[in-house]
Amino acid sequence: MSDGSATTLPTVDDVMNVLRGVIDPELGTDIVELGMARGAEVNPDGLVEVTVALTTAGCPLRAQIQRDVRSRVGGMPGVEKVKIHWSELTQEEKAAAMAKARFNVSQNAPDTAVPPTTKVVMVASGKGGVGKSTVAVNLAAELARRGMRIGVMDADIWGYSVPRMLGVEGRLAGAEDEKKIAPNEKQMGDGTLEVVSMGFLVDREETALMWRGLILNRAVQHFLEDVRWGPVDYLLIDMPPGTGDVQMGIAKMLPQAEMVVVTTPARSAQKVATRVASMGRSNYLRIAGVIENMSAFVTPDGASYDIYGQGGGQELADELGVPLLGQVPIDVAVAPGGDEGAPVVLEETPGPAGAALRAIADRLLEEVPPVDMAGCTARIFEAAEQALANLDIVSS
Repeated sequence: MSDGSATTLPTVDDVMNVLRGVIDPELGTDIVELGMARGAEVNPDGLVEVTVALTTAGCPLRAQIQRDVRSRVGGMPGVEKVKIHWSELTQEEKAAAMAKARFNVSQNAPDTAVPPTTKVVMVASGKGGVGKSTVAVNLAAELARRGMRIGVMDADIWGYSVPRMLGVEGRLAGAEDEKKIAPNEKQMGDGTLEVVSMGFLVDREETALMWRGLILNRAVQHFLEDVRWGPVDYLLIDMPPGTGDVQMGIAKMLPQAEMVVVTTPARSAQKVATRVASMGRSNYLRIAGVIENMSAFVTPDGASYDIYGQGGGQELADELGVPLLGQVPIDVAVAPGGDEGAPVVLEETPGPAGAALRAIADRLLEEVPPVDMAGCTARIFEAAEQALANLDIVSS
């Protein structure tokens, strides 16, 4: 959504380029290349109309595509409103889309080893010290506790802390019968974590990595291309703070990713966090929401004190036009839980922070719902192809 300060409207080409960031989760190709994005119209009043043709009118991925189109186009400067017109691909167009997707798979190695059905969520912050890693590992632990398979990528190469905070140990090893790296796994609740971190590649946790931009980018590229990620429902990426080379590199490699911005109530943190959101949108990432950490100090007897002020998270969310997913209070249980590999969301009766993070996980599932693959796109089309093939066999 526009903040009202932009005066220049995007062109139709600008809109179509942004729509290249909307990926069909099953076919792994953007809706422009697949021919699903039929066109766009930019009106002088800031209304942008987009026509999208689905592979089938009842596709359960329609809601996800709609959300992605609205958020990406709506985040462009000057855009006040997005209207989507729906249609359906003809049988010939469906065949062409499937052929394009298959050709891409056969001729071009995928940019990453992340399954196309995995929802990627970057947990980012404008500066260090706001509790970004604490939020990331607790959300991962909570989603796994509920029975999901969750990938966790520690992209904070210099300041890796995920292994300790999740209580995961061991060196990374090669996957059997594959030239891939196998992530370290840990059962958590009814689910499983797959974790990759630079902490699994150094001999001592205290080791300092004195690397610069190109080497850092290559390390992150290895995590995305050379790790054998399983069929994870979500991949949570603990991003480095700020807007440097690594952040921009990841954004370019994962255009289908969503971003969650972590800030504190302090206005200074809010202003810095705006920059990381701007970087994400510049790379066509959707900002799924804002999380305000350290919102207040809660004493054991329930008293609350606004040590760092108040309102920064809501102000940032309002400025970005995204929801405030929740506020996490300062809780004395958080630090020892992180030191001992026991995220506070796993407590049988969670305290203030654990309860808040569980509620944020609920909101995250609403804003970034898992992909429901049943009855959509390739499965329907391939079933039709098989039926036609069977008819040919019978008739012959």
